[in-house]
Amino acid sequence: MTQTTDARSRSRSGPRAEQEENTRSRVLGAVLEHGPVSAADLGEMLELTPAAVRRHLDALEQQHFIEVTMVRRRSGGAGRPARRYVVAPEGHAKLGDDYLEIATDALESIRRIAGPDAVHSFIQERVDRLEASYRPEVEAAGDDVADRLPVLVRLLSRDGFAASTNEVAVGRGESRTIVSAQLCQGHCPVRELAARYPQFCELETELIARLLGTDVRRLSTQAAGAHVCTTHVPLTRPGPAAAPTSVDRTADHATDQTTEEGRHD
Repeated sequence: MTQTTDARSRSRSGPRAEQEENTRSRVLGAVLEHGPVSAADLGEMLELTPAAVRRHLDALEQQHFIEVTMVRRRSGGAGRPARRYVVAPEGHAKLGDDYLEIATDALESIRRIAGPDAVHSFIQERVDRLEASYRPEVEAAGDDVADRLPVLVRLLSRDGFAASTNEVAVGRGESRTIVSAQLCQGHCPVRELAARYPQFCELETELIARLLGTDVRRLSTQAAGAHVCTTHVPLTRPGPAAAPTSVDRTADHATDQTTEEGRHD
C-alpha cells in the first residue's frame, strides 16, 4: 500500500513540478523583457496571484537569475524607493549566450594576429549583415520613425534582444504629445564580448540610426553595467540622420528612472 501511494504521489508531483518550472521560465522571460518591473506588474501580465509571483521571484532570486534594484517612484518626493526586478548576469547566461568562450577566443586571435582594425572590420561585417536583413522590412513600414520603430523592435526581439519601447511625452491631458521613445533591449547576446570590444555597441547604435533615419542617443548599455540597453529615439525627423551620440556610461540610474515611465508602483 505504501509503495502504491508513493508511486501515485510521484506521478502527481511530476506534472506539477513541470508546470512550476514552465511558469518560472515565463516569469524570468517577463523580467527580461520588461525589467525593471514590479511584482504587481508581473502578476498582471502573467495572470498570476501575488503569492504565486512572490514564490517564483524568490526562487529565481535564490538561484541568482534575477536581482532587485531600487528606483525612484514616479510621484517623486519623499518616500522609500520602489523595488523592481531585473535579470542578473546568471539569468542572461541561462537564457542563452551560446559559444561565448569560443567567440571571445576567436576575437582575441584576430586582434593578436591582424590587429585592432581587423576586429573592427569583423564586427562591422556582422552589423552589415543585420542591416541587410532588417532594412527591407523596416523600409516597408514607410518613412515615419514612429512606423519604423515597432518593426525594428520586432526584428530585434526575434534575434534575441528582448526589445520593447517606452513612450516619452510632454504635457497632460488633451495637450499631451508623444515626442520620443526609448528603445529598450532587455537581453544582449554579445554582452560579455561588447564589454571587451565597445565597437559592438557603437556600431549597433549607428545601425539603429540608419534604419530609423534619425539621430539617436544611446543612454546605457548592459556591457557598461546597466540592466537594460536603452536608446533615445526622437519620433520626429528634423533632417538627415546624423552620427549617433556616444554611450553615456553613467546613465544606468537615469535609465532605471526613465524606464519607470508607464509602469505601476
